[in-house]
Amino acid sequence: QVQFVESGGGLVQPGGSLRLSCAASGSIIFNIYSMSWYRQAPGKQRELVASITSGGRTNYADSVKGRFTISRDNAKNTMYLQMSSLKPEDTAVYYCNAHRPFTTYDFWGPGTQVTVSS
Repeated sequence: QVQFVESGGGLVQPGGSLRLSCAASGSIIFNIYSMSWYRQAPGKQRELVASITSGGRTNYADSVKGRFTISRDNAKNTMYLQMSSLKPEDTAVYYCNAHRPFTTYDFWGPGTQVTVSS
């Protein structure tokens, strides 16, 4: 059974940093999946934060460009999101998503809470 689990969330002051991880377990060929981070704030729709293809091409939401960095370590079946210069509006539950291109294989983690507050 394939599972993805996020970790690294927590409470941080404005201007601070956090590093989120998303680890895959089970029978999966991790390196062929496109990986993404989404977030959902209270009362808002889930939005794409950043994505990275199997080839390492990255894409970011305008609101996080220059502050967040997405990466992956295929040897560890893990994706990361380095978040810096955090703002209160970054407060949300952050979810990882794995999608195998041209298929219906799509997985979500349970989410990890990030709260930016003084």
